[in-house]
Amino acid sequence: MNSNSVIKTKNIGQGTEIGDFCVIGENVKIGKNCKIYNNVTLNGYTTIGDNNTIFSYAALGNQPQDLKYKGEKTELIIGDNNLIREFTMFNPGTGENGKTIIGDNNLFMAYVHIAHDCIIGNDCILANCATLGGHIHIGNSVNIGGLTAVHQFVHIGDGSMIAGASGLSQDIPPYCIAEGNRAIIRGLNKYRLRKIFERDEIDEISHTYKILLSGKYPIKEIAQEILQNAKFDSIKNICNFIIDSKRGIPYKRGELDE
Repeated sequence: MNSNSVIKTKNIGQGTEIGDFCVIGENVKIGKNCKIYNNVTLNGYTTIGDNNTIFSYAALGNQPQDLKYKGEKTELIIGDNNLIREFTMFNPGTGENGKTIIGDNNLFMAYVHIAHDCIIGNDCILANCATLGGHIHIGNSVNIGGLTAVHQFVHIGDGSMIAGASGLSQDIPPYCIAEGNRAIIRGLNKYRLRKIFERDEIDEISHTYKILLSGKYPIKEIAQEILQNAKFDSIKNICNFIIDSKRGIPYKRGELDE
C-alpha cells in the first residue's frame, strides 16, 4: 500500500494494489487482486469484489445526488472483474436500505455516471459519458453508447443496445436496438441474438416482436396472449418485461426494422 494514500479501511483483499493519492473510507471493503490506480476516491458503505480495475479519478460511493438523501446508511455493491475507467462516478442508494448494485464483467468507460439505486447486470458496456438517472435497471449484455442519457426508473432488457447520443425515457425490452432523442426501438440486436440462440428461436423472437409492435393490438394485451402459448423462455421474458413495464415501450407502430 502506498504511503501517499489515505486508507482508513482494513478490509482489503490479498493481492490488491492501491496507487498514490487515493482516499479510501473506513467502511469500504475491497476484494482480492484488484488494481486501483492513483487519485481514486472510495467512500461510504462500498463493497468491491475481486479482480476489479479502477482507473484514476474515479469517485465511487460518495453520497447520492438526491435531495431526499438524509445521511441514511446506504450501499454501493460492485461484483467481480469490472473495468472502471477514468472520472467515473457511482453513487450508493438512497432512502432506508437503499442499494446500487453492479454485477460482473462490465466495462464502464470514462465519465460514466451511475446514480443512486441502479441495478446493472453482467457483461454490459457503458461507453464514454453514458449517464444513468436513479432507480434504473439494466439486464445482462447491454450496450449503451457514449453521450447517452437514461431517465430515472427506466428498465433496459437483456441483450439490448442503446445507440450513442440518445435520450432514453421509456423501457426497452430484451434484444432490441433503440436510438434517438427521445429514443425509440429501431430493430432487433441480431448480433447479440446470434451469440445466444439457435436459428429457430431467433425466428420466433423476430416474429413475436413484429406482432407486439405492429400497432394492431394494445401491446400489453397481446403480450399476455403470447405469454400463454410461449414455448421459449426468451419469449416469456420479453412478454413479462412488456407486461411489467411502468414507463411504456417506445416504438413506431409497424416499423420494426430487420
